[in-house]
Amino acid sequence: MKPEVFLPEDYRPAEDEPFMNERQLEYFRRKLLAWKAEILEESKHTLEELQQSARAVPDMADRASEETDRAIELRTRDRQRKLIAKIDAALRRIETGEYGYCVVTGEPISLKRLDARPIATMTLEAQERHERREKVHRDD
Repeated sequence: MKPEVFLPEDYRPAEDEPFMNERQLEYFRRKLLAWKAEILEESKHTLEELQQSARAVPDMADRASEETDRAIELRTRDRQRKLIAKIDAALRRIETGEYGYCVVTGEPISLKRLDARPIATMTLEAQERHERREKVHRDD
């Protein structure tokens, strides 16, 4: 097991330090773990609320409204389940030393992009090219 990396509370990755050094990797690892924990906590609350609200509502309009709310909540939780899978994949990339590098070009992903979206797997340019190709094929 690797020794724990000291990380000051106010640490932010900077462009003037070596890319994906131990401190940056630890910063992103902690950020990803905190995000995952937050999502799991929200999911737990959702399950509790759904169990409590699973009651027969006599009014048709109220029942329809409640079912719509439940469907939206479940769809949101499904998106978050997929997000957890992406967070886990990012954590694996940290462990293997692949984190922070574009899967398409192999170039470093900007620290600003990673800070805003720590599950990013492509540079902004590669992502834009990917989305343009996707849009072209979708329009066919």
